[in-house]
Amino acid sequence: MNSMKTETGAIRFAVAACSLGSVLVAATDKGVCAITFGDDRDALVADLRDRFPHARISGGDEKFERLVADVVAFVEAPARGFDRPLDVRGTAFQQEVWDALRAIAPGSTASYADIAARIGKPAAVRAVAQACAANAIAVAIPCHRVVRRNGDVSGYRWGVARKRALLDREAAA
Repeated sequence: MNSMKTETGAIRFAVAACSLGSVLVAATDKGVCAITFGDDRDALVADLRDRFPHARISGGDEKFERLVADVVAFVEAPARGFDRPLDVRGTAFQQEVWDALRAIAPGSTASYADIAARIGKPAAVRAVAQACAANAIAVAIPCHRVVRRNGDVSGYRWGVARKRALLDREAAA
């Protein structure tokens, strides 16, 4: 896991239910810094605390609940889009990969090799896969759209079943 130990500040969060299980949404004043899926609320919160060990983490207020509702609506109906600001934290390489992921159209997929080529680093296929695995902002940074070269669905931090469900929703839209 890639924690940002140098970052401090306030992070608000909430855990909500969606068709993919529980979803944790966290944000700073700059934007959404985490969207994670799981089956155990406590594990999701522990992961958030591990990722941001120096942050002041607290529950969200009524205004924050509207953000959470927007995220859940986006998970359930990806065609609606998600236009909230993001607070993306990662290395320069990770940011480059994540920008390339955001350029993949909903309902489309790309291979790890495709992404490596798009960022001008065709030999960095494994590093691209690692950057996808380090992504903490599920769906808004759509690492679920990355598949194996042969089109097989594999390797999703929050489970292959969730990845398939997200891809199926996007294809249906």
